[in-house]
Amino acid sequence: MQQEVDIMPPGLLVWILIYLSAASLFGFILMGADKKKAAQHQWRIPEKSLFLIALAGGSVGVLLGMFVFRHKTKHLSFLLGIPLIIAVQICAAVLIYRGL
Repeated sequence: MQQEVDIMPPGLLVWILIYLSAASLFGFILMGADKKKAAQHQWRIPEKSLFLIALAGGSVGVLLGMFVFRHKTKHLSFLLGIPLIIAVQICAAVLIYRGL
């Protein structure tokens, strides 16, 4: 008889979801702030920082911010890069969940 082994400790999934939600909210807010700064011709948030936030788990918020604020939607690096980051993150999550 084979026993099922839990990959994640109880409650870890909740903390991961809280982290991803916070990172996405932060990414969304940064996109809005950068759009506002662009309109006011002020110092901008570097694109590298926006990509780092996306890589750190805020990719969904950055993507939503792109379209809600209509910001960076003409930049091919963002149009392709952010969805690619999301796809890689989803694949990694599935592999981790399956224990591979």
